[in-house]
Amino acid sequence: MPTALITGPTAGIGHSFALQLARRGYDLILVARDQTRLEALATDLNAEHGVNAEVMVADLTDRAAMRSVEERLADRERPVDLLVNNAGFGLKGRFLDNDIELEQAMLEVLVTAVLRLSHAALGPMSERGSGGIINVSSVAGFLPRGTYSAAKAWVNSFSEWAHNEYSGRGVTVTSLCPGFTKTEFHGRMGVGRDSAPEWLWLDADELVATALKDHEKGKAFSIPSLQYKAISTAARVIPSGVLQRFQSLGRK
Repeated sequence: MPTALITGPTAGIGHSFALQLARRGYDLILVARDQTRLEALATDLNAEHGVNAEVMVADLTDRAAMRSVEERLADRERPVDLLVNNAGFGLKGRFLDNDIELEQAMLEVLVTAVLRLSHAALGPMSERGSGGIINVSSVAGFLPRGTYSAAKAWVNSFSEWAHNEYSGRGVTVTSLCPGFTKTEFHGRMGVGRDSAPEWLWLDADELVATALKDHEKGKAFSIPSLQYKAISTAARVIPSGVLQRFQSLGRK
């Protein structure tokens, strides 16, 4: 069986990745902070799909904890075929209204974890000539919207570069760029469903299914839905000064 490591699999997009990969016959390595939720998910996946689900309790803002995940990804004797960098969170307030330690923690999860875990995974993958990474980014990465957008812009740029750098060695790197999605993400930020028109809200299962198809096709970017394809295309050609007038588009 192939093996996938997923960060942040207990809810939302990460949870959908866990379910859909289990249905495809992947054994899973589940990485998150909440041991109770991780173990419950692992038990359910094993019972429903007969896959082995390994639990790793790790806070990705803790460098020592992240190192244990890096070591698992780098283990040549137990290869990981797919890495899904999904863990993340956003901050509702403006930059100067947020505690700098919260801003630093967000940077650690959105950027540093993607960097370090990708580095750990790419070595073994490129050596054996197969493997893949899906980095859950955001259409916010194409928009000038503060530190969250800046972090996701880094993820997009890094993923595109890594895709071009390692595709010749049999490794596909895909940046998944959803918009507003019906998950716990915005609720944890204190942002309600009324923050964006209903037509902008995506279904997590549908966007993950699209992401997996795009990844299998060897695409560098997966942008689910016509509306977000249009937004991301427009964002690449419209001057940033104009884009800043459309702050209501949201963060993810």
